[in-house]
Amino acid sequence: MQERQVKLFRNGRNQAVRIPVEFEMPGDTAIMHREGNRLIIEPVTRRSLSEFLAHLEPIDEEFPDVDEGLLPLREIDL
Repeated sequence: MQERQVKLFRNGRNQAVRIPVEFEMPGDTAIMHREGNRLIIEPVTRRSLSEFLAHLEPIDEEFPDVDEGLLPLREIDL
């Protein structure tokens, strides 16, 4: 496991740490959580739309007929 001692500093009211170049993460956002005395910082990974949709719960309710009472669409010859 690669490790390195780093300095903590204040940034306004927040405590901050500079991430050394060998630990840089992709993107510009991360998720931070605590496990005991450890702070874990993980990059936010963007999922594709199909990956996002695959994790959604199925919808069991029926959708309303939103075009009920409307005139049918006209077909236009191009």
